[in-house]
Amino acid sequence: MPTRQMKESSEQHLVIKTHLQNFMNQVQKAPKTAPNGKGPPPQESHNTKNKGRRRGRGGRKVDQGDVCMRPSSRHCTVAPKPVSENPAGALVASTPNGSVENGGNLSGMEMSFPASSKSLSFAPRPGFGQVGTKCIVKANHFFAELPEKDLNQYDVTITPEVSSRALNRAIMEELVRLYRETDLGARLPAYDGRKSLYTAGELPFTWKEFKIKLVDEEDGIKGPKREREYEVVIKFVARANMHHLGQFLAGKRADAPQEALQILDIVLRELSTKRYCPIGRSFFSPDIRRPQRLGDGLESWCGFYQSIRPTQMGLSLNIDMASAAFIEPLPVIEFVAQLLGKDVLSRPLSDSDRVKKALRGVKVEVTHRGTVRRKYRVSGLTAQPTRELVFPVDDNSTMKSVVEYFQEMYGFTIQHAHLPCLQVGNQKKANYLPMEACKIVGGQLYTKRLNERQITAFLKVTCQRPRDRENDILQTVQHNAYNQDPYAKEFGIKISEKLASVEARILPAPWLKYHEAGKEKDCLPQVGQWNMMNKKMINGMTVTRWACINFSRSVQESVARGFCNELAQMCQVSGMEFNLEPVIPIYNARPEQVEKALKHVYHAAMNKMKGKELELLLAILPDNNGSLYGDLKRICETDLGLISQCCLTKYVFKITKQYLANVSLKINVKMGGRNTVLLDAISCRIPLVSDIPTIIFGADVTHPENGEDSSPSIAAVVASQDWPEVTKYAGLVCAQAHRQELIQDLYKTWHDPVRGTVSGGMIRDLLVSFRKATGQKPLRIIFYRDGVSEGQFYQVLLYELDAIRKACASLEPNYQPPVTFIVVQKRHHTRLFANNHRDRSSMDKSGNILPGTVVDSKICHPTEFDFYLCSHAGIQGTSRPAHYHVLWDENNFTADGIQSLTNNLCYTYARCTRSVSVVPPAHYAHLAAFRARFYMEPEMQENGSTGGGAKGMRAPGESGVRPLPALKENVKRVMFYC
Repeated sequence: MPTRQMKESSEQHLVIKTHLQNFMNQVQKAPKTAPNGKGPPPQESHNTKNKGRRRGRGGRKVDQGDVCMRPSSRHCTVAPKPVSENPAGALVASTPNGSVENGGNLSGMEMSFPASSKSLSFAPRPGFGQVGTKCIVKANHFFAELPEKDLNQYDVTITPEVSSRALNRAIMEELVRLYRETDLGARLPAYDGRKSLYTAGELPFTWKEFKIKLVDEEDGIKGPKREREYEVVIKFVARANMHHLGQFLAGKRADAPQEALQILDIVLRELSTKRYCPIGRSFFSPDIRRPQRLGDGLESWCGFYQSIRPTQMGLSLNIDMASAAFIEPLPVIEFVAQLLGKDVLSRPLSDSDRVKKALRGVKVEVTHRGTVRRKYRVSGLTAQPTRELVFPVDDNSTMKSVVEYFQEMYGFTIQHAHLPCLQVGNQKKANYLPMEACKIVGGQLYTKRLNERQITAFLKVTCQRPRDRENDILQTVQHNAYNQDPYAKEFGIKISEKLASVEARILPAPWLKYHEAGKEKDCLPQVGQWNMMNKKMINGMTVTRWACINFSRSVQESVARGFCNELAQMCQVSGMEFNLEPVIPIYNARPEQVEKALKHVYHAAMNKMKGKELELLLAILPDNNGSLYGDLKRICETDLGLISQCCLTKYVFKITKQYLANVSLKINVKMGGRNTVLLDAISCRIPLVSDIPTIIFGADVTHPENGEDSSPSIAAVVASQDWPEVTKYAGLVCAQAHRQELIQDLYKTWHDPVRGTVSGGMIRDLLVSFRKATGQKPLRIIFYRDGVSEGQFYQVLLYELDAIRKACASLEPNYQPPVTFIVVQKRHHTRLFANNHRDRSSMDKSGNILPGTVVDSKICHPTEFDFYLCSHAGIQGTSRPAHYHVLWDENNFTADGIQSLTNNLCYTYARCTRSVSVVPPAHYAHLAAFRARFYMEPEMQENGSTGGGAKGMRAPGESGVRPLPALKENVKRVMFYC
């Protein structure tokens, strides 16, 4: 295996156990050919016309260890692994993945979570892409001049300990106000709100203690306000070396000096933190743009995202517009009225559970005490109305009503005693506040899921055309006036006010192949789109036995029949063989009886066909169908083994050709067909895919929504099952521990009483199914991994690459196809804009950059192999390019190779005739993971609790997670998730 990506360190060299030493010696002595059949195990034969081109295509020998999973007639060559000696004289093998290649041990231990992230370095950039039409685009990155001063870090300890960052900041602000000119040597420090303080240049001390007094503004009814004293200790910790950062930005160092970047980030956030409401990396304010009501007591606030990033042009400040939903700062009674959509002043509260859920955890301030606006966090609602509430006022259990107490204590007459009280503070000590005496505190982010109406209102506010977004970004930078920022000045940071101009290229769209029977046999998409007119699917499937079930009361049988007939005809026109008549008449059913109805149709069809399987079930659903869709998919895919296609009532009544064509595309791939393939794939012209059997994986993990504390995360892996076309993807899913990002089930072993240790897992199963489908074993792996943040790159790569290695090695010894591991990111804030908004030829209809626009210079990583690709045409709003980061590359892709492959794959998405924004395998994995959430049993969705044990041992970190019900075999093989 090539080791060009490895750092020289003892951590990369793995001691091989005794039972492997003989094997390694044999590998070293293995002859290049084995005419007598006594050499290494035979290699699977493949397309002979590609013989001899491997090296030229792949840039490396790929036939090392290409041992087949079952014997065939052809012999193979085994290239020796580089073997070196360690000081103790033990044999060690240098492998790029950090694991012994029999799927064995790392330093003698079973590897679950790797001990070190230093044991590998990411793939270096192999050069820049050249393919495509060159152009200039603008990016929302602003050049930041590097300070020349060294930055110092100090540790801050505040006693008594404070949990609120806002209070920490208030204490430090007071300290700087009092001591800046004296004890702090005229320095203006930046503070992270927790434990760290940063200065440009040293403070006059290495350790000092300060006493700070703060007045509690919320305290007291009358008389003097209470003062609190805090002890603050500031202690020197370290100096951040700007020289290292300079070298890293110049590409002379591979490791990013995170501390220096973090300090600069905090410095540039300091002023905005004081001015605005900070949430994560963004800042929000009702003053940036007037808040817009979203309904049910919520409003949207406008803000901006800010982050300092190391790029090829040096340090860059990434600024983007942001929006978020906040709880409207209303009087609580008004909030409740909005939430319930009715007047609550004159009648008892009807839906107290909903109100309790909405208010729990929300901060309120009291309004009945004049200028004293004490703040509390709501913990619940009282079960009784205010007029019935009493509580003990002294140790003798003297009871007093809430109404009396507020009248006597504050002279406040409670008007709406029929409403419950808010319970605030500690649950044990009852603390009641009447709703009418409370107002919601402003600036509270809403973290729960928005409903459909709110999402529509939110998108209306946030959806901005590229030109408007660009102007808003420029205005934000000017308004923030970084050059006047006292903190930026203190630290010597200068920020440009111009968007970065970046060289880009527009990659050509690929030719697509359709069936020879159609008028148009191939097609060149225009601006990221095309249609099915005059074309037939390249592999249209046959559907003879199908049924339809109608769950919508408003759809009469004749209408349903007409719809099914039109859909069947569209399937025929598109290239499928589709029987126009269902096996049994359309069956009407009630949504609440979904299981009973599905089983009835399934068995009735089986009886009619004398035991033959039903191939497809069409289902007409009400537009608002609650859990019906999920229940139907769960029963069909994990219980009955039925492929289903759901259609909403609104489309049944308003049939369009476009809708029917899209549904027919979905039906064909669910039946195991292909809609189109890349012409280059058919003619074997895709570099590093067409030359040898190549499998492309997509993987993603979806996590439960905020507030669901115990639901499991769902991992999904899909893999191409055809070669050289790489268009069909089989998918597998599994549940794993709550918010676990590493995919636990990629490879696993368990003990079977009869067979001993058994290997399994998603990678292994998909490699085997590729072999069954194509008759070849994969000799190259390309792995697109979605949903990983930068902070998790090392961990995910170490763990998952190791799992891929072990899965391969478990199939046969020395089977290690070279792996390219690419992370796909959509949740970033880089936006690309046309250089000239008046030049219509440089944009699509929506004013966005053209599909195929790729950027791999200036705003990309200084040394690593990453690029931005906008592969789709915009529809509305500003297009978000996908960011691809090649973390590991044993296939030696060129920049053009991986960029063109990724862009071309985006034209093979099965569900529509448009190129998509994310490479399809990653998108399919996301769809499969989303689908699998419906498979969790209803009670499991509540608590993610334990239950029926999985076959064999649980993977690390997965204990206590009930496995998902297994997909039926016939479902697994096709693109059921489409």
